[in-house]
Amino acid sequence: QVQLVESGGGSVQAGGSLRLSCVASGYTYSSDCMGWFRQAPGKEREGVAQITSRSGITYYADSVKGRFTISQDNAKNTVYLQMNSLKPADTAIYYCAAGPGCRWYGIYRDEFNYWGQGTQVTVSS
Repeated sequence: QVQLVESGGGSVQAGGSLRLSCVASGYTYSSDCMGWFRQAPGKEREGVAQITSRSGITYYADSVKGRFTISQDNAKNTVYLQMNSLKPADTAIYYCAAGPGCRWYGIYRDEFNYWGQGTQVTVSS
């Protein structure tokens, strides 16, 4: 079992920045893929970014490329999502997720078998 706890959400004006953190505990060795998803009201949950823990290879959704950065501190079992140049369209609940392996060509929900409780990000215009 892997437990994931997100933090760092909040309210910010358009153009601002936030950094989300996700601390993993438990049997983390089984989870080589860490990702961030988001879900806005009335919309499907979508993948935002993912990182392969051992290689550090990252993948981003087109909607956040160049603005968001996923990173990790393996010593702290923590994954971060640095979000810059935020837009109102980025408003959503953001979820951290963990799974055994990332696909190199995209972010897919079925890659992940552990999820955090989510943290709200609100961007006002």
